Amino acid sequence: MKTLRQMKVGESATVTRLRGEGAVKRRIMDMGIIKGTEVYVRKVAPLGDPMELNVRGYELSVRKADCDMIEVEQL
Repeated sequence: MKTLRQMKVGESATVTRLRGEGAVKRRIMDMGIIKGTEVYVRKVAPLGDPMELNVRGYELSVRKADCDMIEVEQL
């Protein structure tokens, strides 16, 4: 399964699964990234971390370590 970290700038995907446990998983869910959510990769920082995403109509910066925990299906 592809993770959000493997997505390229300009691609869209739907979240299929969240890995991780406890506070980390809860923090990701609190940002609005839950199963079935559509995510668009807007840009990546010059050094590769973090990624800027468009989720539910707002911009969100997520570290690549957290993006590894988000499994997606590319649209």
